[in-house]
Amino acid sequence: MSVRLLHYSDLENAYDDPERVGRLAGLIDSLRDDTTLVAGTGDNTGPGVLALTEDGEQSLDFFEAVEPAADIPGNHDFDHGYDALRGLVESSPQIWLGANIELDGERFGSDVGMRPWTVIERAGHRIGVIGVTTPTTPSITPPAADLTVTDPVSAVANATATLRERGVDMIVVLAHLADDEQIALQCDVDVILGGHVHAERIRRLDDTLLTRPRAGGNTLYEIVLEDDGTASVNRHTVDDAPVARQVTEALRVRKRRAGLQTVVATVERPIERTEATTHRGESRIGNFVADAYRWYTDADIALQNAGGIRGGEPLAGGVTVADLIGIVPFEEPIVTAELTGAEIVNLCREASGQRIDIGEPDWWHAHLSGAEVVWDRTDESLVDVHVGGEPVDSTGEYTLATSAYLPVTDHEFPTLSEGHVVSEGPIQYDVLVEYARDVGIDPSIDGRIRWSDDRSESSDADSSDTDIPAADK
Repeated sequence: MSVRLLHYSDLENAYDDPERVGRLAGLIDSLRDDTTLVAGTGDNTGPGVLALTEDGEQSLDFFEAVEPAADIPGNHDFDHGYDALRGLVESSPQIWLGANIELDGERFGSDVGMRPWTVIERAGHRIGVIGVTTPTTPSITPPAADLTVTDPVSAVANATATLRERGVDMIVVLAHLADDEQIALQCDVDVILGGHVHAERIRRLDDTLLTRPRAGGNTLYEIVLEDDGTASVNRHTVDDAPVARQVTEALRVRKRRAGLQTVVATVERPIERTEATTHRGESRIGNFVADAYRWYTDADIALQNAGGIRGGEPLAGGVTVADLIGIVPFEEPIVTAELTGAEIVNLCREASGQRIDIGEPDWWHAHLSGAEVVWDRTDESLVDVHVGGEPVDSTGEYTLATSAYLPVTDHEFPTLSEGHVVSEGPIQYDVLVEYARDVGIDPSIDGRIRWSDDRSESSDADSSDTDIPAADK
């Protein structure tokens, strides 16, 4: 008899849209039967507005309704600290796996039931399930800085050897990392359910099937594993799925209790905040965030990393405090740094997806205020940088406003370090709220990021009702 896997991942701020999570829970319930193994692959407790106010506990409404078989912690599941995650592991119905996560020389979470691997029986088959998390977690998630996250390939290889000795029929890896293809190439596993990277994927590499659903709770993958070793994948969306009312109502109660529905500004032209918007060049949402940072600090330049802006429904009509927190839902302050013009140029070079191993090669990772950049996508080179309307002075000194995250990680904009920071301000979403109240929300696209090999940017981009970045037109 065939085995079915239902795979979700990176729910993140989907909890801020109770109906979407309710539809995902309803979709899972409509598809599952006794042959089904439901599994998540990390970042399923946050980030998001409710994740901030509930320390990730809003995810329990979903977990208790769906009763997954297994899940793994992604980097953002550590956002609220070790004790908060331990509490979620202990309170949720699924088995949590982490074969390569250690703290103080011990496997993280072992005291609350976390395991490196488990064996689950479905349809007469013994399925070995292994969980691994990205080794970058300590450097990209400040609350997890004390973790040791070991090589996931070695962790899977060791667990696989043990599971094969125990006579499992197939091995499924839950992997929250960017390069899980290396597991497929080096380990004897049947399926890798992926997460962390938000781009969808269905592919076969040698004898291993790899899947990764879209982030944000919009998609669910159904993988059918036949007895003869063949497999098929069905992609489901939540658009027309039945709603699990108990999940939707529980999340709505949490939102009302949080008291974040105060309207602080009105948006006449809807502002998109999709992944395509934030990672393809200049965007109105990116300009809004960067402008707020520069307005508050009076810095020469402001920088917001594209990955720090979370996707969601467009900003439109009355914009609430919760809406603005949802754009950058992290408890991180903004900081002001001092850099030379030469270092500013290096930062701009580091915005290309060719220079960062997070996401896709054609992504652009910097949203700017006070600076204009021209980039040649043909040979992946920086053509020009202006600051305040003037060519950047390589020997000059400039102030830069950004989130406190970027100076402490070497995975994005490694030129910027903690040594450049000279002052610290409020939490970044508080700055957005203050800016919205005092200035309003009406960003435009004005040529801050341009491609030298694509002169199709139109001068009327600012007047468009769409949110397609000029670089994408």
